[in-house]
Amino acid sequence: MKRTALAALALVGLSLPVFAEEIGEVTTVFKLLGANHKIVIEAFDDPKVEGVGCFLSRAKTGGIRGSLGLAEDLSDASIACRQTGPIKYLDDLEAGEQVFKQRTSILFKKLQVVRFFDPKRNTLVYLTYSDKLIEGSPQNSISAVVVAPWGPDGLLPEPPAYDE
Repeated sequence: MKRTALAALALVGLSLPVFAEEIGEVTTVFKLLGANHKIVIEAFDDPKVEGVGCFLSRAKTGGIRGSLGLAEDLSDASIACRQTGPIKYLDDLEAGEQVFKQRTSILFKKLQVVRFFDPKRNTLVYLTYSDKLIEGSPQNSISAVVVAPWGPDGLLPEPPAYDE
């Protein structure tokens, strides 16, 4: 009975959206009214790959519109992902699978992170980009995490089931 409840709770946890934790911010432009323009640094963990953490830096528009949530943030963003512990695949991985999404305007625009797996190099590749419903953006950044041994055992995890 307890195992069934724990399994159901784990499945619900995997289906919830990933939220970023704010690490810090720097002001880039002072605004007399409303919040300043800034660069925000956020972190999140890959929901299907235990032991991988990603760090995003992104522009955040200030001013009165930004303070009210009506401004459209710039498409500029950068990502760095790292192995933070032993890697364990919690589920099968899909090519281009979305691992993070955050709205950057009141309508349509989103900052997204998708994951790919390169089996030849045993590497997870994370791509961040910003898009709009009407027009895509070429602004993007990638980070790669080589799946390496961790801890005193130095064992590599089994490669994930990967659907291209």
